[in-house]
Amino acid sequence: MYSIEEIKELAKAVSEYKLEKIKIETEGGELTIVGHSAPPVPPMPPILPPMAPMAAPAPAAAPMQAEVTAAPAEEAAPAAPAAPAGNLVKAPIVGTFYAAASPEDAPFVKVGDTVKKGDVLMIIESMKLMNEVQSDFDGVVEEILVANGEAVEYDQPLMRIV
Repeated sequence: MYSIEEIKELAKAVSEYKLEKIKIETEGGELTIVGHSAPPVPPMPPILPPMAPMAAPAPAAAPMQAEVTAAPAEEAAPAAPAAPAGNLVKAPIVGTFYAAASPEDAPFVKVGDTVKKGDVLMIIESMKLMNEVQSDFDGVVEEILVANGEAVEYDQPLMRIV
């Protein structure tokens, strides 16, 4: 049989060399020392390509009806806001929104300005290229929906013209 000192030395070797286990069989018996093993690392989720649209699962109609009727009126979810009136200018590309050609220049347009079809409204920088965005509408700039220097996504509403 093994002495306590010999078992301690074997246990120290298992720990020091980060062994999973050590098993020794002799005529007098068998000795197995199991080390602490780290739990397996879970696999990484797949990496989605940039800008991949992620659709939310559609809720089932029946449970949604039950939740709405069961909830008190003051706890009911607010109704979705109505679409704003006017024409929305949307981002044609992914990039950074700039209201002016340079920080020292005045913005191309401000709220209340009258614009014609073809007027430059903003610049979107994408991959170090400055892309002018022109108006597709005649009208008055009612609202600018993003801040200067803000990152914008493809098809994101940027401006409302009425």
